[in-house]
Amino acid sequence: MAPHLNIVPSMFVLLLLFISASKVQSDAFDVVAKFGAKADGKTDLSKPFLDAWKEACASVTPSTVLIPKGTYLLSKVNLEGPCKAPIEINVQGTIQAPAAPSAFKDPNWVRFYSVENFKMFGGGIFDGQGSIAYEKNTCENREFRSKLPVNIRFDFVTNALIQDITSKDSKLFHINVFACKNITLERLKIEAPDESPNTDGIHMGKSEGVNIIASDIKTGDDCISIGDGTKNMVIKEITCGPGHGISIGSLGKFQNEEPVEGIKISNCTITNTSNGARIKTWPGEHGGAVSEIHFEDITMNNVSSPILIDQQYCPWNKCKKNEESKVKLSNISFKNIRGTSALPEAIKFICSGSSPCQNVELADIDIKHNGAEPATSQCLNVKPITSGKLNPIPCSGPIPKTPSATA
Repeated sequence: MAPHLNIVPSMFVLLLLFISASKVQSDAFDVVAKFGAKADGKTDLSKPFLDAWKEACASVTPSTVLIPKGTYLLSKVNLEGPCKAPIEINVQGTIQAPAAPSAFKDPNWVRFYSVENFKMFGGGIFDGQGSIAYEKNTCENREFRSKLPVNIRFDFVTNALIQDITSKDSKLFHINVFACKNITLERLKIEAPDESPNTDGIHMGKSEGVNIIASDIKTGDDCISIGDGTKNMVIKEITCGPGHGISIGSLGKFQNEEPVEGIKISNCTITNTSNGARIKTWPGEHGGAVSEIHFEDITMNNVSSPILIDQQYCPWNKCKKNEESKVKLSNISFKNIRGTSALPEAIKFICSGSSPCQNVELADIDIKHNGAEPATSQCLNVKPITSGKLNPIPCSGPIPKTPSATA
């Protein structure tokens, strides 16, 4: 059922790109030595960082912006292309955002826009210092939330490699990938408290050829969330938890959402999360399509809802509960998923009554409930295709009249 994903070719192109770039003597733009930045945790890095970027971006030979070890305060920075040659940022230090949410008037802190042939690496840390924001970010306080910044944004970035970077305590999402093509995020570390609201680890939308590999994500929301318009994506070797799992969606909330298709999630370990492998769409609202989604070789450790299709997603009880979701789901598989469930309902397929899920496959599932009751499986408006050993037995449990809300 899976389409041909052009992931390996795109990664090969990236590898060749940066190998060839390294053969050319790159110009080094040191924000401290050349642009006067101070690693004292008090002096704003914004101007030295932006000045170094502009000079490097104007270089006709491959160039590197260096942020040496130390602690830097950064109010915000918008790093724009296009650049004249491949460009790198070597982040060795810790970059801290202002702790006060009032320092931000829009949801941007570090933003890369319209950049091609880009690499960021170095083992550095982007620290959003989000603890004050977590206390005030409530469902009712939407205006406050709308101004909270994402730690790192990649908008309209093409052919990029992001390696060995840490995002810590973001006030909102840690990393947002929008309208990007052929971007690989590898060996990332993402961390925030499990009670931190809306701190998705990596969120993306309207992007193609995104790879997320060998990363450790601990946060208060989805470890990875996949929005509309995402195509041909690979997620593998992820450790997730705490958090809300790895999610397709939420979808169907807005008009004219683009299809999500060709997503493969494999060789992941999900621990102490509210959800595991999840697809979520809003009831009523607007249409959309999700197809060719494949979860394989995943270990679940004490996950509340290890396998979940939720087409009645309504986290704040502010939705059209009496209407069916208009998002069509098809060609979805869950294979070789093993481990333990914190609740008896290990598998829940709550599909739309007006557009039932099509071609949903369960193969080689072994999930045990941590409690005294056996694990169960619930199915609504779907007839899964099954094979291999299956525990719990598919569709063996009753569907409650009002399925429980999921975060």
